[in-house]
Amino acid sequence: MTDITPADTPDPTGRYPDDDFPRQEQQQPGLTGETEPTPDHGEKSYRGSGRLTDRVALITGGDSGIGRAVAIAYAREGADVVLSYQPKEEQDARDTAAWVEKAGRRAELVAGDVRDESYCTGLVARALQAFGRLDILILNAAYQKNRDGVETIATEEFDRVFRTNLYSMMWIARTAVPHLQPGASIITTSSVQAFNPSPELLDYAMTKAAQVAFTKALAQELGERGIRVNAVAPGPIWTPLIPATGWPDKVPEFGQDTPLGRAGQPAELAPAYVYLASDEASYVSGAVLPVTGGKGL
Repeated sequence: MTDITPADTPDPTGRYPDDDFPRQEQQQPGLTGETEPTPDHGEKSYRGSGRLTDRVALITGGDSGIGRAVAIAYAREGADVVLSYQPKEEQDARDTAAWVEKAGRRAELVAGDVRDESYCTGLVARALQAFGRLDILILNAAYQKNRDGVETIATEEFDRVFRTNLYSMMWIARTAVPHLQPGASIITTSSVQAFNPSPELLDYAMTKAAQVAFTKALAQELGERGIRVNAVAPGPIWTPLIPATGWPDKVPEFGQDTPLGRAGQPAELAPAYVYLASDEASYVSGAVLPVTGGKGL
């Protein structure tokens, strides 16, 4: 298995390989160990500077991909983390926790399904029980699947997308907000799909657009309480979700249609989440920060 590591170059077009990914397909949820090449989560490259010292972050979808990159970066910035993940992703979650612990911080692992309301509300309780506080909420868990046309989208699939991508956000946020203090931060993972939707991701794109509305409305509601709410909008990022989407023929050229000519890596997303959670973004709320390789929103 090949790991992706960043090249020592300031040129963003050459920082990571821009050649074809191997043709591949996985079942949901995608797993890091079955993803070729292994994404870069910043394991060898991210350097912290104490911007989140002693804060506590809850990260949904924290086992792999963007969630793992954020967990590693947050730990190296001084934060403890609670990782939410599906039981099938246990090994990925344990690997992420090991990176957190190598940074000298604590990781609380909570397996379950964010489509379950009681699990979502219990996540907040586990964070408070383990660490006594909650400062950063990363609403990152998502599900997407290739669609062959609107007439082919079964109700159970439509429901799965909406419960994973939207219901869980509402359940977790409404439970967490009463426990957040001034200076807390909520960050959602939206997508370039919210603004430039692809037909084959119709229902996923719908939820990502709704997340933008959620972010902007909640930022207005919580601003007077000193709680900031923002979103990161990734473009094509190489994570286990991609080979698990159901488009093996599209995987080889994934991300090559961006102005930078390649897919992004999770490690390239993490600094955006660090910035939005840090005191350096104290006047940033209701924003959607694109990390898209040049694809416009």
